[in-house]
Amino acid sequence: MHSRAAARLRTLRTRSFATAASNPPLVALSSTARAQAERISAEWKGTSATGGNTKNLIGGEFVESKAEKWIDVVDPATQSLLTRVPETTSQEFEQAVDAASHAYKTWSHSSVLTRQRFVMELQYQLRQNSDAVASSIVLEQGKTFADAHGDLLRGLQVVETACGIPTALLGNTIEVSKDMDTSSRRLPLGVCASIAPFNFPAMIPLWTIPMAIATGNTLIVKPSERDPGAAMIIAELCHRAGLPAGVLNVVHGTVPTVNAICDHPSIKAISFVGGDRAGAHIYERGRKTGKRVQANLGAKNHAVLMPDANKNHALNSLIGAAFGAAGQRCMAISVAVLVGTAQQWLPELIERAKKLKVNQGFEKGADLGPVISPAAKARITSLIASAEEQGGKILLDGQNIQVPDYPDGNWVGPTIVEATTDMRCYREEIFGPVLVVIPADTLDDAISIINANKYGNGTAIFTQSGATARKFEVGVEVGQVGINVPIPVPLPMFSWSGNRASFLGDIPFYGRNGIDFYTQNKTTTALWKAEDAIGNKASVDMPTHH
Repeated sequence: MHSRAAARLRTLRTRSFATAASNPPLVALSSTARAQAERISAEWKGTSATGGNTKNLIGGEFVESKAEKWIDVVDPATQSLLTRVPETTSQEFEQAVDAASHAYKTWSHSSVLTRQRFVMELQYQLRQNSDAVASSIVLEQGKTFADAHGDLLRGLQVVETACGIPTALLGNTIEVSKDMDTSSRRLPLGVCASIAPFNFPAMIPLWTIPMAIATGNTLIVKPSERDPGAAMIIAELCHRAGLPAGVLNVVHGTVPTVNAICDHPSIKAISFVGGDRAGAHIYERGRKTGKRVQANLGAKNHAVLMPDANKNHALNSLIGAAFGAAGQRCMAISVAVLVGTAQQWLPELIERAKKLKVNQGFEKGADLGPVISPAAKARITSLIASAEEQGGKILLDGQNIQVPDYPDGNWVGPTIVEATTDMRCYREEIFGPVLVVIPADTLDDAISIINANKYGNGTAIFTQSGATARKFEVGVEVGQVGINVPIPVPLPMFSWSGNRASFLGDIPFYGRNGIDFYTQNKTTTALWKAEDAIGNKASVDMPTHH
């Protein structure tokens, strides 16, 4: 590791606020990045990008935490300090839950049209302020500016779909007997929580905020402690969109805050996206306290290239899906299965990957930026090295890539490894710009390889044969299938459908299922006899029976 980066790394972890040094100037940032950092700090209440503190949002107010422990958020390209994130205190967390509980009493009884108006105004605010959200993502997470806009866009699509909440919440009524009706309606759960990962700091909060709030719940969001800025900007936009105080609260931290969410009896549901270990912990701990939990975990997504595929489209799609966002996507293609004579395309695949430009996210022409942290880089390069140690071949090596003007960045270039399914680099999720290539003789062999893997997030096949595509779609045991589409994430009018070891819970994210997750059904059976109606005409006839 570069000596300056190593020295900086030793100071990046949790520190006492009382002993923290004064905020250093952002001398390592480019002029463009520095200007964006200063603009974010000046224009947004809850976050800083110039070394100040990130605040909690409690009861409609951005509140300075009294935490003893703080976590440094640094630019992955330069290690410049951007902000400090608090390990939210137990008292502050309790205040956030109390605020959400209090707000629930009125928000849950607001009309569906009131909630619809909020969502519609939120989508407008997000579009108007998209550059601010994207800039925060570039600074804190490391994505390119264009990719950061894509991060926001996929979340914005959930917001726009939630604008149809009146139709989504329609109930049912049927007359089950004479003058007797049974009706069903969807009611909110109460206080809910969302725990977001670092790799999609805008999209994942927006998977949950519109769905939870439009259905009448209140929400506590815990962004990743690595890049909370986008979530803080989105939270402020929610208030600009007219959201009442306390309906949305934001707290920060690591394991203690996560455990508090899992344990608090007033929280009724948890949404989580992240890694296997954290997801299993949250699912098991949350379920013990009776909560609904939806947890999207790790992945190992395969793309099958058939010999009859459109080669140009297949190779370009594979490169974009494997190396975009520096491979830090749960739906990234991390394994290419080359079937039959498609194995001859490997040299061209390598040559195209070599042309990708690695650079800081605001730099013109950047195709991928740095990975999130020095620790992530160390883990990725360890897995790359393990391939060679176990008999694989590193065909394109991005371990020691250098980026001019950014010597301290967490750089890993596009890497292609030829391996077998028993190697570490295949079995473990790398979460970096690394593509593992595996040969297969037939389509049946490719399907067997995929089905033997424990994960079931996504897969894709490239072919011009409808019969081949049909056989693959039916035979592969993966929840999200792309046919000539490399990252088959369903649009939010559908629902997330990753399965097997990639998902824990009974009800997945957004779409129809998202409505189901954040609501509970109530049925009412009522009898109102017509003959008992007030205002019936009186009878003057002599009664003939008692």
